[in-house]
Parts: sequence; structure tokens; C-alpha cells
Amino acid sequence: MTINLFDDSSWESLRPLTFTRPVADLRIGILTIAEKWAKHLNADFGFSTQDYLSVKYPSKTTNVFINGAICPDDALLNAVNNLKSGEVLLKQELIIAFNADKFDLESAKTLKPVHFDGSFTHLVYPNDIFTHNGTEIKKDFDLLTKGRTSARLSATNTFLGDNIFVEEGATAECSVFNSLQGPIYLGKNSQVWESTNIRGSFALGEDSSVKMGAKIYSNTTIGPHSRVGGEINNAVIWGYSSKGHEGYLGNAVMGQWCNIGADSNNSNLKNNYAEVRLWDYSKESFRKTGLQFCGLIMADHAKCGINTMFNTGTVAGVSANIFGPGFPRNFIPDFAWGGAQGFEIYSLKKMFETAEKVYARRDLPFDDTEKAILNKVFELTQEFRRF
Repeated sequence: MTINLFDDSSWESLRPLTFTRPVADLRIGILTIAEKWAKHLNADFGFSTQDYLSVKYPSKTTNVFINGAICPDDALLNAVNNLKSGEVLLKQELIIAFNADKFDLESAKTLKPVHFDGSFTHLVYPNDIFTHNGTEIKKDFDLLTKGRTSARLSATNTFLGDNIFVEEGATAECSVFNSLQGPIYLGKNSQVWESTNIRGSFALGEDSSVKMGAKIYSNTTIGPHSRVGGEINNAVIWGYSSKGHEGYLGNAVMGQWCNIGADSNNSNLKNNYAEVRLWDYSKESFRKTGLQFCGLIMADHAKCGINTMFNTGTVAGVSANIFGPGFPRNFIPDFAWGGAQGFEIYSLKKMFETAEKVYARRDLPFDDTEKAILNKVFELTQEFRRF
């Protein structure tokens, strides 16, 4: 089976996280949304996405198109599997999936409707990722571990509960794993260093490390090829990123190729306990989240220096580079360079020079495809850099 995961209007409302990827490439739980569907359906997958992203994220030849902002569950999988040619699966006005000769969202609205009344995880805004992460960790844990036997960890560790799965090559010493509140998943060749305390639900990606003495709270995901330390609570770090030192990260999403400097912190609760607002690219203003706890949204390639202080509900755009004393503004535009004392434009030339060094550390090429995407993002976000 082959499927294409398509972008709808959620791609716009999930910016800046989607500037550099289709919606279905977002990681929530253990897997990306595309990986979830592919594993459930035993399918090859492609993307129906923005033109400038399609070189890196190509489409496949298929007649099955699934909304990339929706995470699968059993009832939804049955409905998609039973979808016949010429039919569209709907929940009210939301297109979940359709079966047609080609991808055309407008034409899909005219197909024979099949209505779905069940519930599912649907990402519309960046804060939905950490809000629903605990639910998705549990679902992905069951999917990945069903019928399999866990590898074993050293007897130097302390285990509260037995809801833990360890992939081959994962190691841990002298640490505490509490899976009484939710499952704990350690990916292939991951490492948990001494004196770490982890409370599930928690997922650690392949080749990632948790440094000594870290405190990891529930509903947290650390994607592949990352390194973390300090205190982390209900945060999702997608991969190839580092928060390697002391400092707090909570109710947050951190993209790929990001770095948080030592002793940096984000606030996730306002002093007056008021509802948190987040910058919305579509509205070009701040949006009420309905949340009392909401921290940092950091897009791909964003970085901050040591002792950075992020206010409650801060959005840092693609390739933002933040440093200096004081609280920077709650919306830090893409390719901004500076801090509370002011910003200037982070030029593509300088940004590319840094990215080449960062990719080289992972033995990966910073190629023309990556440069073309970032060039386009720089162009699309120019209006927000009013320095």
C-alpha cells in the first residue's frame, strides 16, 4: 500500500514549525505522523505539500490521501482502510482522507461523503504538540512494542513499575525509571547517564543521550540524535538538537538543529496565572491558547546563548539566534539575531556557514536542497523582520 499525507490549512497555523517540513513530518509521541500511518498500514508514504518543500518531501503515486495533521487510531484506521474509490472521509467539514485518482482538495469535497464520528488527535496549533504528546507516546509505545521483548538494562538502575521498553544497544546506569504513570521507551543505542530521574510517559530517540543528573518529567519526547540535560517537563524535541546543560524547558516544542545554551530557562506560567497567548503567523497577532501552562516554541535551526530567559509563551522562528541579558520579546522572527536589547537580520550567508558546521558534526551534508528551503523561508518571513 502507498499513501500520500497532505497539508491542509493546519500547515499555515502550525508555522513556524512547518516552514521547513510538511505537517505529517511533525514528531509527536515517539514517531512522526507519517511514520505512524506507514507503520499501522504497512505502507510506503509520500507527501502532498508546499511546492518548495516537495523536492525534499516528494509525493508518491497513489489514490489514497490522508490528512497529515491527524494521528491514527484503531477506529480511524478501519475507516481509512474501508474507503472506496470516489469516497471522502469527513468529520463535519474536516477532510480526514479520500480515495481519488489525483490530489485535489477542492475536488475531494465533491466526492461521496463517509462520516466519521470518533475522536482523534488533530494538530492545528504548535501548542497542540506538547498538549497531546503524552497520549501519543502511549499509542506509539503500544505500536512499537507489541509482540516484542525488551532488552535489559543494568541492575544499577532503580525501576518503579515495569512499563519500560529498551531497544538493542540502549544503556543506563545508576538512574531511576518511574513507569507507574506512563510508559518509558529507550531507542536504539540511546544512553541515560548516571543519577538521572525519569518519570513516564517518556521517549528517548535513537542515538540520543540524557546527561548526568537530569530530571525528566512526564509527557516528554527526545527525538533521535539529540543530547539533553537539566530539567525538562512535557516537552518535545524533534531530533538533531541539544539542550545539554542545566536550565528548565517546559511545555515546549523544539525543532531540529536547535541548541539551547547553558543555564537557559523558559517560563511556562505567567506571574498572574493568566491564559497564555502565542504568536500566530496567519493572524499576524497573538492568539489565545486556552492554556495556563505554555512555554517555548522553537523552530528549526534556532539557537540561544547561555543564560537566555524566555518569557511565557515565546515563539522563536526558523534560524532565530538569541543571546544577551533580559527577556527578549515573545515573538522572535525567523532569521533574527539579537535579544532584549534589539535585533538585526541574521543573513543567509552567515546562517549557512553555521549550518554547514553543524551538519558536518553529524556527518551529514548541508546540501542545495536544504539551502533552497531556507532561502524560501527567508523570503516568506521577510515581512516579520521589522527591525
